[in-house]
Amino acid sequence: MNLQTTLVLLKPDAVQRGLVGEIVSRLEARGLKIVGMKLMQVSRELALRHYQEHQGKPFFDGLVGFITSGPVVAMAVAGESAVELVRRTIGATSPLDSDAGTIRGDLAVDIGRNLIHGSDSPESAHRELALFFDEGELLSYTRDTDTWITGA
Repeated sequence: MNLQTTLVLLKPDAVQRGLVGEIVSRLEARGLKIVGMKLMQVSRELALRHYQEHQGKPFFDGLVGFITSGPVVAMAVAGESAVELVRRTIGATSPLDSDAGTIRGDLAVDIGRNLIHGSDSPESAHRELALFFDEGELLSYTRDTDTWITGA
């Protein structure tokens, strides 16, 4: 088994549009388990650290400005191959390139307002989770449905 935990951010547009419940439901329907979750305002300092790999790119200031423009829902999501499963559920960065059935393909309309962030690798997940959650904020628990989802 390849159990992983990854970061998911429901961006300010998801919160403002009232899509938090729908997006969480889609992730849970894929068999993913929420092990940490909080509504928060991202500070400029946190945004700069989160998007550090994009510093110097033309869209960097827009990323920082948008993620700090309103509340986000930060989630730690666990499951079998969680990083890849979340990314596939989210869809491509541009909603125009996202398949129908993905979160962005069904719900997002603009690349700058694409509703959701998911870590792109296990290494990024580890780094990003540490930015948004203290170790004591992540829970470990078993759901009765876990054996029905993964057979383990």
